[in-house]
Amino acid sequence: MSWTPRGRVWTVVSVAETPAGHAVLLDGRPLRTPAKLELTVASAALARAIAAEWDAVTDRIAPELMPFTRAANTALDRVARERELVIDAIAAYGESDLLCYRAEEPEDLRRQQDAAWDPWLAWAAAELDAPLTVVGGIIHQPQPPASLAALRREVARHDALELTALHELVTLSGSLVLGLAVARGAIDAAAAWGLSRLDELWQAELWGADDEAEEAAAVKSLAFAQAETLLRLLRRGESAH
Repeated sequence: MSWTPRGRVWTVVSVAETPAGHAVLLDGRPLRTPAKLELTVASAALARAIAAEWDAVTDRIAPELMPFTRAANTALDRVARERELVIDAIAAYGESDLLCYRAEEPEDLRRQQDAAWDPWLAWAAAELDAPLTVVGGIIHQPQPPASLAALRREVARHDALELTALHELVTLSGSLVLGLAVARGAIDAAAAWGLSRLDELWQAELWGADDEAEEAAAVKSLAFAQAETLLRLLRRGESAH
């Protein structure tokens, strides 16, 4: 059964082990991606999480409430087919990583950035062999080619589903370093998300929060956390709950 915007027409959702991995079945029929591929994943825990999303459907299919199904669809239909392009797109964030660009003023914000972000640039240098240059202001400065190459190699270590999660972590935070740190388990999603929003939080403390901006940030925060959960399901078999 492929992804279609209709209500529930099945009774039983199950997971079956197949030679290709773990498949999700709706009334015994394999769930399919929009490109008509069988939705089969290597992780039994992820398959169970996807099955739980389909079992929760009542009167309509709501893709926004099915993050693990969406991730599997993206990985199978797009990322696996365009792997090198996806790796390049993710790795490109190392050229202008959020953590490298610091405020020239006010001094208080710069101090907070240095204290919060320097340890993670040090982590990238030590753990990924990728020292990066810190820049004052917003004018782009090139990073060491050897560091960018090391970061790309680290990105390329991930399979299609892991790349799907990493893409979310990096694009939502604006930081390849933070995305890779979450992927490696060096920092959790909540802490990394807070680091990525340091500037916004400083502005909100100074001028007050904007309700619309905070609502948008909450949506992104949830997606960021779901990407971390996807990695946990893939690597450690944890429950989605």
